[in-house]
Amino acid sequence: MTDWLRPARADIAAEQILDAAAGLFVERGVGATGMGEVARAAGCSRATLYRYFPNRQSLRIAFVHREARRVAAAVAEEIAGIEDPTERIVVAMLTSLRVVRADPTLIAWFTAGDAGLANAIGQGSDVIEAIAAGLLPDTGSDDAERSRSARWAARIILSLLTAPGRDAHDERAMLEQFVAPALVGALGRSRR
Repeated sequence: MTDWLRPARADIAAEQILDAAAGLFVERGVGATGMGEVARAAGCSRATLYRYFPNRQSLRIAFVHREARRVAAAVAEEIAGIEDPTERIVVAMLTSLRVVRADPTLIAWFTAGDAGLANAIGQGSDVIEAIAAGLLPDTGSDDAERSRSARWAARIILSLLTAPGRDAHDERAMLEQFVAPALVGALGRSRR
């Protein structure tokens, strides 16, 4: 058995493959990155790559989920201690935007040619929905309403990454005026 296949190396190998894919996503674009290129960049065979990720979509999903967890950790740190539900939502969303935009491996997903891939994964991901739900204020809302609200919040973030506001002030104003009140209202209505 090669070193790549040892159970103790599985997590490290998957991370190495995702890191190699990240570099190629920036260099070539997400949609243009092939599995053979990822295998070469990771220093493994295609067969080994396919043992970890059976196809390009599974590789993309694994990458997005890994990075979504990292972004969520940064957001959670930023919103810790914010009690006001409206401000919590605004800060969470603005922090998400800032973190993604600052990372070339993440913002590469939101170029004209690749934004559809990011939106498709983001809108259909239980992981991203769960992360978004965890960042919403706890208003005692029911699970179905929290889930819908989380999906909508994720869509707003994806939308602003694909089609940004005029500037940071404009985005904050939109979130404060339209998004946060709607989310707080929806979460508050469901507990009645």
